[in-house]
Amino acid sequence: MSYTIVVGTVGGGLWVGYNGGEKWRQIQGPMDPEANVRALAVNPSDSQHLLASVDADGIYQSHDGGSHWEKTTALAERPIWSLAFDPHDTQRIYAGTRPGLYASDDGGQSFRELDTTISDRCPIGVPRTTNVFVDPNDADTVYASVEIDGLHRSRDRGATWESLGELGPSEFYNDVHGFALRPNGDETELLVTSPYGLGRSNDDGKSWHWHEFQPFEGSKFEFAYSRCIRTPWEDDTVIVCVGDYIPGQTGAIEVSKDGGESFHRAELPETPKATMYWLATHEELPGVVAATSVYGQIYVSGDYCATWNKLDRELGEIRASLLVPS
Repeated sequence: MSYTIVVGTVGGGLWVGYNGGEKWRQIQGPMDPEANVRALAVNPSDSQHLLASVDADGIYQSHDGGSHWEKTTALAERPIWSLAFDPHDTQRIYAGTRPGLYASDDGGQSFRELDTTISDRCPIGVPRTTNVFVDPNDADTVYASVEIDGLHRSRDRGATWESLGELGPSEFYNDVHGFALRPNGDETELLVTSPYGLGRSNDDGKSWHWHEFQPFEGSKFEFAYSRCIRTPWEDDTVIVCVGDYIPGQTGAIEVSKDGGESFHRAELPETPKATMYWLATHEELPGVVAATSVYGQIYVSGDYCATWNKLDRELGEIRASLLVPS
């Protein structure tokens, strides 16, 4: 399977790795090569149509899988931390900002701020909307996860919102870094990650069961700090990025093959030198995943996480990544 890896960095702009990351090119224009690119999204109906956010410069888009980019006129005034297409209507795009949430109905040319339950303050300052996700089986249901402000949900396509409240016994369980949905029988399971690990809810967010990952030797925490989560294939695979803290000195990838009941730490060819931060998958590339650390290491598996390779190319601070089928 041939594919491209697109990587957004802090201070190093946007990078494109062709043929699975064998050859890399930094995007030199029209965006600044020293920009902060914190969020990426791929159109679920057109894998060559990509979005990238640039701090203080707005949203860019590509229609050729990341080789060429053009600037839109939208959202230059607020840092964007997450982007998502609505799979039921790809003209509708969500942008999670710092703070808050915006929506577009014209393919990203213009956005309006949504009236949500997301706070404009949190214990460490201004909260970031870390993930936006539209339920693929329900066009009306949209989720937004927020730094130290939990999980928020709309049942009417973003018109009104509710907070799902306290997700754990202390406020930092609401420091939601990753979010995913997973079919579980007749129900849809909600999955979140926080500094404490993986939270799972099988009752629509009313209650949560938490799984703490094995700590790292020498870490000041008794558990592994957790970031991105993916449930990428039509099986029971759950993948979670972990590390000792943020940005961290070491990281790992946790893999479950039973829907999150149990995990094993992946055997990587080289120990990450920072917390593992982001996971990139694509439905047209079953079994393929690219995992990136905070400080630029990239690991790729093409066999459903059974084995992993580390790419020779290392980048700066990675914040987001995509896989684009060739």
